[in-house]
Amino acid sequence: MLQGEIVGCRRCPRLVEWRERVATQKRAAYADEEYWGRPVPGFGDPKARLVVVGLAPAAHGANRTGRMFTGDRSGDWLFRALFRSGFASQPESVSRDDGLHLRGAWVTAAVRCAPPDNKPTTGERDNCVPWLDAELELIGGAEVIVCLGGLSWGVMHRLLLASGTTVPRPRPAFGHGVESATEGPLLIASYHPSQQNTFTGRLTEEMLDAIFEEARNQLDLG
Repeated sequence: MLQGEIVGCRRCPRLVEWRERVATQKRAAYADEEYWGRPVPGFGDPKARLVVVGLAPAAHGANRTGRMFTGDRSGDWLFRALFRSGFASQPESVSRDDGLHLRGAWVTAAVRCAPPDNKPTTGERDNCVPWLDAELELIGGAEVIVCLGGLSWGVMHRLLLASGTTVPRPRPAFGHGVESATEGPLLIASYHPSQQNTFTGRLTEEMLDAIFEEARNQLDLG
């Protein structure tokens, strides 16, 4: 089963060491919690038409909770936006068993292990691409892919190109709201809801809402 294969991955020694060290040392606020400390698979509706691709699990977010974007401030922003746009059953995600359900959406990331300083190496990124490819193949019906951040924007174009899908050449430069019409799914770029973007005002909730409103329009969901 794909989820089990992802969780058991140990391809990147640096990431294995880091994710496990963080899970042992923990943050003081979560000292009493058992950290996940393993690769994090995507989750959501297996018949999703919308896929959201982030960068990687946060060290004390998904690396702690075991569910992508769950338990950190980036996730707070993302799930509020997904809730407002009708893709999520509730506006917050704090644990794997908090009752959150995604409707017609799948949330995943380009890299499955928490990287030091949120910066995976090129090799680590490339090691993870097959997991993203396998998830998309399993879903089968993705029509719109929202890429949170420049890394996932680049990864998705390379992945589609490698799979034989015609993509725009040259690749459209990353920017919030930029769209890339491929032979397959439509790619929509968004600034990542990281604190460096949300605290500085580079990304506002209205800007993120507009991304998912556009996704709904493209999917003809009104």
